[in-house]
Amino acid sequence: MNVQNDMVPLLSVSDLHAYYGKSHVLNGVDMEIMPGEVVALLGRNGVGRSTTAKAIMGEVSPLGSIRFKGEEIAGFPNHRIARMGLGYVPESRDIFPTMTVRQNLMLGIKDMRRPGKWTIDQMLEMFPNLKRRADNPAGVLSGGEKQMLTMCRTLMGDPELIIIDEPTEGLAPLIVQQVGDMIAEIAKAGVSILLVEQKLSIALRIATKVYVMGHGEIVYAGTPADFATRDDVRKEWLEV
Repeated sequence: MNVQNDMVPLLSVSDLHAYYGKSHVLNGVDMEIMPGEVVALLGRNGVGRSTTAKAIMGEVSPLGSIRFKGEEIAGFPNHRIARMGLGYVPESRDIFPTMTVRQNLMLGIKDMRRPGKWTIDQMLEMFPNLKRRADNPAGVLSGGEKQMLTMCRTLMGDPELIIIDEPTEGLAPLIVQQVGDMIAEIAKAGVSILLVEQKLSIALRIATKVYVMGHGEIVYAGTPADFATRDDVRKEWLEV
């Protein structure tokens, strides 16, 4: 998707800092996501990628500026941020195990009176694995199916931007491919995405822009094509 350079960023993060106790985790993060963009946030474990997602969503106290659709949201409670159109799929794959798949999806609907872009039937048609288990308790799902359910439930809230944190962590290669395909489908529907991911193959297949994080700050920003030529960045900031 082509993005106009003169468009206002959907999400703009400037000089973002965050702490866990006395530990300074984010050291002035700057990033922008334009409408329709899929942005991959790469980096080794422990550099602050998930903390960035949590700070944007109000789950970690932020210092600095976080603007969503032009409005300053730093310090807002997470339920208010979600209602503004920012969706969040945490690494923990939080589901309600005793409720059915269908009931879990219904919990994602923010306003029952106003139909959103996505319906439960659409979600189930898009993902046959979930359709087959629609009336089963969500606790019986595999890890990959739980990841799909968590993403689908978030989509039911009709977000304009969805932050997806480590969606392929611990999944088998075939399921990784399926989750990657799902994220690509979300992007095709016009939802902007911030993808926190370790697997370069997934991130670079989907992303229109790449940020690399190291030591709590952004150390590289560019297109996937440019990033593919930057062996120096990969060796210094990504390879173990």
